[in-house]
Amino acid sequence: MPSTRKKQRVAVLADSDTRWKWGSLTASRLTEGGREDIRLDGYLLRGRATPTPRQLAEVGVRADTLREVTAVEFLREMGETGGEKPYDLVVLALVGGAVQALLHGLAHSWRGRERRPVVATGYVGVVYEKLADGLLLRHGADLVLANSRQDAERFRAVYEGVGAPAGSVVECALPFLGGAPYEKHDPYTVTFAAQPSVPESRKDRAYLLDRMAAHARLHPDREVLLKLRSRPGEHTTHIEELPYQKLAQKLPGGLPPNCRLVYGHMGEVLDRTDLLVTVSSTAALESLHRRIPTAVLTDLGVREALGNHHFVGSGCLASWDQLDEGHVPAPDEEWLARQGVAVDGAYDAARARVAELAALDRMPAIAPYYTPVTAPGYQPGVLARHHLGPDGAPLPGAPVAAKEPGPVRQVVRQAARGAYRHGVQRVAPVIRRMGEL
Repeated sequence: MPSTRKKQRVAVLADSDTRWKWGSLTASRLTEGGREDIRLDGYLLRGRATPTPRQLAEVGVRADTLREVTAVEFLREMGETGGEKPYDLVVLALVGGAVQALLHGLAHSWRGRERRPVVATGYVGVVYEKLADGLLLRHGADLVLANSRQDAERFRAVYEGVGAPAGSVVECALPFLGGAPYEKHDPYTVTFAAQPSVPESRKDRAYLLDRMAAHARLHPDREVLLKLRSRPGEHTTHIEELPYQKLAQKLPGGLPPNCRLVYGHMGEVLDRTDLLVTVSSTAALESLHRRIPTAVLTDLGVREALGNHHFVGSGCLASWDQLDEGHVPAPDEEWLARQGVAVDGAYDAARARVAELAALDRMPAIAPYYTPVTAPGYQPGVLARHHLGPDGAPLPGAPVAAKEPGPVRQVVRQAARGAYRHGVQRVAPVIRRMGEL
């Protein structure tokens, strides 16, 4: 029977396919009735990683409306809908600098209003670098979502350490953790979850590809899958200079018959996986949540630059040599609990906070830690990248695109993105190699 409750209006602004997935699923979990009881308006922040229709389809989340916008365009929309038909919740699924700019922009747009939407933000997955920088750029949101007990403790410590209010930090779980519990498959399937930017060098990426192929040759009775995030020419949250697809084409002898590249929804790939292998992908948390055996590779070291240091104490660290010999890692239960991988009521506290704020007669003003007073040499530059002044107001001459760009503009934009990707994937590696001579 359909719900008789009034649908809540939710806006999600995202800048990549993975952040759209996180933001839209988070929005559904922060409201009492879930996806069926909300009207979801999706906005894609125009930039290098704006997802393609294929990437959006792969995420599998359907919005009631979905369009591409600039930061100024989004703020204008929020200002226009802030009075008579306000949103109940706005989720900023963006990189830290963009969150900071939008928080100041929203504070400017809603200045003096007693009622405004609740604003939430957070992280798509494992937080293993730029902890203080990323957190302080997100300060000012009503909810800064922490994906685990450990993250919540770290987040609060950073805010309290600089004298910023830490009440916005709320523990929850990643919204895409789910799926059926693990059952063995025939044939036994090993999935290597690749990452766009980890590891970074051609040598290291070629090494991992070679070891994966060698594992497939050593175990001809197994199926070995290389799970890729994007096709050549597409971008995700991180830039991929050396796509595995191109490295595979140059692999001596090619990939063995029982080894192949796969795309698609990560959950569907995990449905047929018996062993998930990765360097540090968030897919490891999805896999562990479903009790699928999971290996975090140590072949290239356990290093902050790789992000696999996050899994110290997990019981999942292993090398390809060990996996070749049949080793199956066993996760540490206490570590899993601290990481929010196997928890009940994961969104109860966040849902309660949203409801508490929404019930206030007068919402508090958005007040980020970074201002022209606390960070005069940093904050104005962060906002200027999105054509906003230090007070969050649009700068004179800030471009405000038409809601539906015409065919000529679309062609020009696609050509510009193609040139950018060519520079990242072809020109930049050549220049870097020349510099190493």
